[in-house]
Amino acid sequence: MTNVILVDDPPIVVEGFKSLFSNHPDLSLTAHFNSGDELLDALPETATDIILLKINLPDSSGIHLCKEINQRFKHIRIIALSIYNDRPVIMAMLQNGVSGYVVKHASPEEIIASIYSVLEGKLYLCSRSQHALSTIGQHDLDKIPQITRREKEVLDLAGKGFTSQEIAVQLSISPYTVESHRKNLMEKFSVNNITAVIKLASEYTLL
Repeated sequence: MTNVILVDDPPIVVEGFKSLFSNHPDLSLTAHFNSGDELLDALPETATDIILLKINLPDSSGIHLCKEINQRFKHIRIIALSIYNDRPVIMAMLQNGVSGYVVKHASPEEIIASIYSVLEGKLYLCSRSQHALSTIGQHDLDKIPQITRREKEVLDLAGKGFTSQEIAVQLSISPYTVESHRKNLMEKFSVNNITAVIKLASEYTLL
């Protein structure tokens, strides 16, 4: 029996997987968690072979969570379930040890195929993700930019509509320093305005 854990929040997703697994008696949906913290707390006491992991969780990024799981529980294989099909996101998950990557609107057959494939020690990418990796657009980033803690704080506040002056007050730094962080962020994301940075950072689960 293969023990599968699902980490996703909508209840309808859980019911969908229960229905899907009902046709595969060798697969057991052992547990379901809504957040990364719940998963990490339960893993030491939960029999687990595979984790089906939503990338954008309410309390953490699946990218960072994947890395932590691989460091602490090396026997567990992870399959990312994602609404994102962007090359930098897929590459980041692969670099952090994911064994499979499946977009959420993939067919049930692809989801089942991903489970059996990673159980055999193979890397699995659904057809859409394979296409995304093989297609590089003119403005595509090679990888997700690494941002500092302070840059993330500036970005969080900018995303909430705060001006540079207001951000400076909130973080107890000078407006000049805020503008410097904004400039660095735009350079890292290869865009010319902070709105585009916020959009990309959200898509790459950095916010």
